Amino acid sequence: MEPNENPVEEKDLFDDMQYKLVQASMGKRFLNYLIDVIVFGVLLFITLMITATIDPQVIESFIKKNETGNLSLVEQLLIQVIYGTYMFIVEALFKGRSLGKLVTGTRAVRQDGTPFIVRDAQLRGLCRMVPFNAFSALGTPSYPWHDRWTKTYVIDEKLSRLPDQKGH
Repeated sequence: MEPNENPVEEKDLFDDMQYKLVQASMGKRFLNYLIDVIVFGVLLFITLMITATIDPQVIESFIKKNETGNLSLVEQLLIQVIYGTYMFIVEALFKGRSLGKLVTGTRAVRQDGTPFIVRDAQLRGLCRMVPFNAFSALGTPSYPWHDRWTKTYVIDEKLSRLPDQKGH
């Protein structure tokens, strides 16, 4: 290079890269749900068994209800509340991920692609307590109430490009 020439200005190739969010498919969302519900059911069962060792009448009551298949409306709603609380804790701890999302390579993020904060997970958990929330996920693209009401998406991590997180 001649002494009078201006040196080439270095530029980071990724400075102009736009973020791109690709929503997870309905199939992946359904698989997330199945895995998360199974894990929740196993944890609930383990909790029930531990409780039964302390108070055997709990297990007797549970067995009688399962034989008749009659959980009261209050008990069904209580399970919804516990599930919503469980998902809040999991998504808050793992920043928008659950075991189902880990398996399928998906993650819940804010609409602008930035990571979850605890408040987002809390609101999503509350929305999951709403009866029939699971049915709101039917359709393509899958955009259930707990995403829509909290302005979040579940994205496919391999197909998405998230915004730079340096400032967050």
